[in-house]
Amino acid sequence: QVQLVESGGGLVQAGDSLRLSCAASGFTFSPYTMGWFRQAPGKEREFVAAINWRGENYADSVKGRFTISRDNAKKTAYLQMNSLKPEDTAVYYCAARIRGVYGPYYASSDYDSWGQGTHVTVSS
Repeated sequence: QVQLVESGGGLVQAGDSLRLSCAASGFTFSPYTMGWFRQAPGKEREFVAAINWRGENYADSVKGRFTISRDNAKKTAYLQMNSLKPEDTAVYYCAARIRGVYGPYYASSDYDSWGQGTHVTVSS
């Protein structure tokens, strides 16, 4: 059974940093794409970042501030968030695409499994 468990969210001030973690289990972690999405109150879920053997991809809104990484030995993906802004406030979701890797993947429908989400609140 595939399981993704996020952690690391919290309440921070603008300009602060947070690191989110996503612990995966139930599938062979290393070959597949891991992604982070977020959903702010009243808005649709949006792509934040993704990583696979082809590289990393970021939404324009987080490029230069957020870094996605993974530790295949620990079966964990990370999202390092620096220079946080109030507009980064959202529930952050980890996602796994347990299918072939043919390119970058930006859409929710590209992913097969999701975590329960972790709240990030950035105060001004």
